[in-house]
Amino acid sequence: MGSIFRPDGPVYEFFRRFIDVFKLTFLWYIFSLPVVTIGASTLAVYTVTLKMVDDREGYVARDFIKAFKASLKQGIPLGLITLASIYLVYLNFSLFYAIESNPLPLLIIGILAGIYFLLSLLYAYPLAARYKNTIRNILNNSFQISIRYFGRTLLLLFIIAFMIVFFLYNETTIIFGILIGPAFIMFTVSAFSLRIFRRIEKDQ
Repeated sequence: MGSIFRPDGPVYEFFRRFIDVFKLTFLWYIFSLPVVTIGASTLAVYTVTLKMVDDREGYVARDFIKAFKASLKQGIPLGLITLASIYLVYLNFSLFYAIESNPLPLLIIGILAGIYFLLSLLYAYPLAARYKNTIRNILNNSFQISIRYFGRTLLLLFIIAFMIVFFLYNETTIIFGILIGPAFIMFTVSAFSLRIFRRIEKDQ
């Protein structure tokens, strides 16, 4: 029984991960406050979570701040692209509901645009955190990986959707969602991404 609570036991490891995810979520909130830096903050979280998946993380806060400073140049435009994509899809659906006739082509365009942006951005941040490349190539590679590994991508999206529904289930889960939700979701994406990246690296 005592072995469960050892420093290398499952209980200790669970709480260590929980605290790390909590720290990352808190840092992500703080460093995303100017809004314009949300991309760099997100990229910094992925830099740390990729190391966590690989069991190579050191001091979470220190690694995050270091990654944030290094991510500003690429993270800010990537974040602005993400926000612009979300706004464009939102604007499209707003127009669809605002027009009385509810034109079907507008709905189709909104759905297709949403899928394209989602697939282009899903692996973009892990790619930017692991490899040096242009933003254009990062977005293109993310889309290609999403299509090539469509089964895993679909499973990942299902898991993310399940986590979001769970975090929004009641007041208690909402609190957990606020405390650990963002970093926990990014950790999950990192776990899927790293496995795919290693397979691609091995093939090449």
